[in-house]
Amino acid sequence: MKRILLPAGGAILATGLLAAGLAGTANAAPDWAYDTLAKDAPTALDVAEFWLAGNGTANNLAKAKPYTWEAKATPKLNASGGYVADGKPGSVAPTGEGTSTTSKVKNINLPKSIGKVFFVDEKGEFKWCSATSIQSQYRNLVSTAGHCVYDDKANASVMDNWAFVPGYYQGKAPWGVYAGKTAYTHYDFANYEDYDRDYAFVTVYNGVHVGGGTPKVVSKEDYEKFVGPKDVKTEEITKAQYEECKDLNGKETSDCYAKEEASQVLVGPDWKEKIDGVWYKAVRTKDEVSKAQFEAAGPWWKDGQGNKSHVTVDDVTKAEYDAYTGLGYRKIDAKGNYTITHFYVQKWVKETKTTKYLKDTFFIIEGFIKDAGKLGDNVGGQGFTWNQKPQQTVFVFGYPADAHPDGNKAYTGVTPKWTYGKTNAQKYVQASTKVEEHVGLKSSFTPGADGGPWLAKYSNAKRLGYVNGVTSLFGDQDSNGRYDLITSPYFDGETAAIYKKAAAVWSGSVVK
Repeated sequence: MKRILLPAGGAILATGLLAAGLAGTANAAPDWAYDTLAKDAPTALDVAEFWLAGNGTANNLAKAKPYTWEAKATPKLNASGGYVADGKPGSVAPTGEGTSTTSKVKNINLPKSIGKVFFVDEKGEFKWCSATSIQSQYRNLVSTAGHCVYDDKANASVMDNWAFVPGYYQGKAPWGVYAGKTAYTHYDFANYEDYDRDYAFVTVYNGVHVGGGTPKVVSKEDYEKFVGPKDVKTEEITKAQYEECKDLNGKETSDCYAKEEASQVLVGPDWKEKIDGVWYKAVRTKDEVSKAQFEAAGPWWKDGQGNKSHVTVDDVTKAEYDAYTGLGYRKIDAKGNYTITHFYVQKWVKETKTTKYLKDTFFIIEGFIKDAGKLGDNVGGQGFTWNQKPQQTVFVFGYPADAHPDGNKAYTGVTPKWTYGKTNAQKYVQASTKVEEHVGLKSSFTPGADGGPWLAKYSNAKRLGYVNGVTSLFGDQDSNGRYDLITSPYFDGETAAIYKKAAAVWSGSVVK
């Protein structure tokens, strides 16, 4: 396999590097790198709450967009000779609950293990890639592309607020949000952005469910002290209920009170009216009505004691005429002029006050944070395999979302999709990403699917297989403006060593 060598006397970049070859064997372990994502449980909880901030389809998960690290479509990748494995093939069996059926199924059953990884990139934008849960000692490991963990635009630093959400759909996290703890990748990718090593294995903390609880009735004092979601319900009560609500000294309490509200009572056509032996000064109002209401109104309501401004005619443009939706009467005269006639009725009303008796009920809504358990216990974990021969049949899963280079948008990224076939016997090369030995598969997948697993020996009944690659690059081989090729790094013995290192690391719970 290709190795990037340091120049003589060159400094070694440290991102958690453990030097290789210390065992002194001929087949020494490869260089591997690790970086911390969420350093402790409180930080991991902050990550989960960050992504679930908001409500349902309006939370930060729903605001994320697919991470497209390529500005343009990858140019045609050149194909060269075959692969040379660096050792014997090997595999680690998957875990999960499968069905026992042996009947033939026309449709492909999507694995529970797949989902999206969410993170914040160097621009502060919310992004996502595809990924899967993979078998590990503590059932806490995620497999994805290296560029979905390490930001190659920011000196290969890890992404912020990195989390995995299996089964993600429209802002929902059915099995919880799993904050990343430690990311493991090849030293050549972490330090040289070598896409022949574009893979990463990330340990995650136990999942977290964050949500709102049942509204709780509290006193006004507790309501005012509470910081968080809260509400007040105000309802009108009778005077007798108001009196019963007073304290022992006959004074109003904080939740029951009397309130005077101004109101108007319609009176006759004069400026004053005698009601219950008292003369009240009245006020004249002018209210717009429809033509039919105007014609149905009494004469003294129309003219307001000689005031003839109760009908007005406005000349308007055709656009104003077409857009008008008010009470006025629209008309086009014989000369083609557009007019709107407004009608008003004038009333005499008496200003008065009405006493209402009201009661406030105070609610607070205390949120909940629950431990969702281990990732592998909830959705299972795919197996892992390496040093496999070319032309293996693989099923590839992911959330393709971006449009093709020609603008055609075949996928939405809302739901996971699948593609399958035999990997090519040749390896693919691209200088700009330092690719010299990628595995290729014919597919119309678009970005958004990057990081998704390539599963060998996939059982449609059990929904389980063996991760033998991750989607890394997208190619347009016939230059027709459509992606027709996806590629993955070849998983060899060095990949296996990094996987095994990550698979033996414990992470733990976020919620105590």
